[in-house]
Amino acid sequence: QVELVESGGGLVQPGGSLRLSCAASGSSPNFGDMWWYRQPPGKERELVAGLTSSGATYYGDAVKGRFTISRANAENTLYLQMNKLKPEDTAVYWCKAWVQGMGDFWGRGTQVTVSS
Repeated sequence: QVELVESGGGLVQPGGSLRLSCAASGSSPNFGDMWWYRQPPGKERELVAGLTSSGATYYGDAVKGRFTISRANAENTLYLQMNKLKPEDTAVYWCKAWVQGMGDFWGRGTQVTVSS
């Protein structure tokens, strides 16, 4: 079984920064592509950023230039550095990981609130 646990969410003022972490654990899983999603209040879940196993990155238009996705392979941890946060970044953030031979796994989510 694979478990993903997000952390790092919280309340931050507009213009501030947060770094989300997604710690992945399990029985020697072979993690492939990993992704961050979010769901703002009253809206549908959307893709925020992605990092493939080959190192390619993807960013949604709303976060380009402000968010950075990275990964510490030795620790099986995915990060999302979020800078210049805006109120519209308020959402529940989830990480998702594809594991070879097992499929997709999701974390439980972490709340990010951007408000003054």
